[in-house]
Amino acid sequence: MMSQKSILKLLTIFLLIGIVSCKSKEKKEVVVVKKELPAKRPNIIFMMSDDHAYQAISAYSNHLIETPNIDRIADEGIKFTNACVSNSICAPSRATILTGKHCHIHGKVDNVFPFDESQTTFPQLMQQAGYKTAMFGKLHFGNNPKGVDEFKILPGQGRYYNPIFNTNDGQITVEGYVTDIIMDMTLEWLEKNKDDEQPFMLFSMQKAPHREWLPAPRHFKEYTKKTFVEPETLFDDYEGRGTAAKTAEMNLLKHMNWAGDAKIYPELMAELGLKDESGWDLEAFEREVGAMNAEQRAVWDSVYRPVMEDFKAKYSEMDDKELMKWRYQRYMQDYLGCIASVDENVGRLLDYMEDSGLDENTMVIYTSDQGFYLGEHGWFDKRFVYDESFKTPLLIKWPNVIEPGITNTEMVQNLDFAQTILEAAQIEAPSDMQGESLIPLLLGNQDEWTREAVYYHYYEYPGIHMVKRHYAIITQEYKLAHFYHDVDEWELYDRKNDPQEMKNVVNDPAYADVVVKLKKQLAELREQYGDSSELDQEILRKYLEAQNNPDIETVPLH
Repeated sequence: MMSQKSILKLLTIFLLIGIVSCKSKEKKEVVVVKKELPAKRPNIIFMMSDDHAYQAISAYSNHLIETPNIDRIADEGIKFTNACVSNSICAPSRATILTGKHCHIHGKVDNVFPFDESQTTFPQLMQQAGYKTAMFGKLHFGNNPKGVDEFKILPGQGRYYNPIFNTNDGQITVEGYVTDIIMDMTLEWLEKNKDDEQPFMLFSMQKAPHREWLPAPRHFKEYTKKTFVEPETLFDDYEGRGTAAKTAEMNLLKHMNWAGDAKIYPELMAELGLKDESGWDLEAFEREVGAMNAEQRAVWDSVYRPVMEDFKAKYSEMDDKELMKWRYQRYMQDYLGCIASVDENVGRLLDYMEDSGLDENTMVIYTSDQGFYLGEHGWFDKRFVYDESFKTPLLIKWPNVIEPGITNTEMVQNLDFAQTILEAAQIEAPSDMQGESLIPLLLGNQDEWTREAVYYHYYEYPGIHMVKRHYAIITQEYKLAHFYHDVDEWELYDRKNDPQEMKNVVNDPAYADVVVKLKKQLAELREQYGDSSELDQEILRKYLEAQNNPDIETVPLH
């Protein structure tokens, strides 16, 4: 039998072993193994649609449409729920994506000011580093993209049917529907280059679902018969907001074109006494519907003429509320019909990648050049820093690198795309780029992400849609915006407690400390990014001068 002394000694030994074991376990738990990029440089496919609202992707919300193919990217990769833009308007956003700089640096502050051609774009750097580069679809500014080996680019906005493309070898016209054609070009290029050991950077950039929203013939019947749920704020009276929301010209009933947007035939407009309020409504209809060939037009007429005959029969009895509801449904039918084709073509690409084996070493990105209003607050279009316009979809998959099915809430921005893609390609980003690489977030190294707030600045006022100039700071919790030029108003929104941004609380005493803190941070951000009140006034002065110059187009097609 063991003595008491021996038993105590043995217990002491067991206790010490346990303590060492626990310490050893604790040590293992706090050791964080950082995930690293693979040694082999990836192929990169950057897919971007135009004005594709995150609300119209079922990975974000399926209340309007199912997008199973776009959702595949989210399921197999990462979904960002606070991805946003630095300026919610087409060409400036694209310039920011290519340069990794804010608009006041690259010069494309709106759709009127020119892009500073001396700026370096990230495709140039990738081309120099041995990447094969190609771009198909819509660029919107400049039709000879820098740093791209092969391109087929729509001139300006392009058109939905039988579009014209500018190419390395001159201008061509292609019969068919633009969304399908752009993906045809994308897949043809991939097939031609799939066996090459040289890595590639491929841009596949859709025109859809940009205004004037013409679906493909295969979707006419289905979507013109659909009825969509109305947003809660469709009849918003802007009571809780400032002057800018009250005076913007983006209302579905008051400001949307009858022919170009709602597809009411010009002769029916005349018969019903509907006016071309914009001055380019009938032109827009002729540009888009008029581009159809006889076969396409016959299919169009067979579906849309009965829709318009039904409207004609009801119009005289409709009040403003009923007209608003009708306009919302017409808008959604065409807009979401365009999305259906985008989703189908994303599926074509993903299927090809899997079948060819290219997906194993390819990063695939899906995004939009900004968000879009789908009837929220009674609006269409974008421009505002409010969420539907400011936020953008961002989905990225990269097999064996990004953990499938991740959702990330950090404040990431289109400003970050250039540096992210360059780091993925193992290319050093220029020191004057202003974004932050998303690679730590893609790898799951969350603690390496440093940003808490993003900066926003919108410039194109006075102009189409009349959204006032404003700049803002946005965090996950709050949004503080300053509207300036012909007003001097501040707006603060509590993003957690007021997600629809219905109440400006900038003068609420409960938020006084938040306002002080955010104004200080906003001033610091403006200084950090090289923006200032003096620069605001200089850009405004040049813009007003341009508006008064008859040689400059003052109402560009947005």
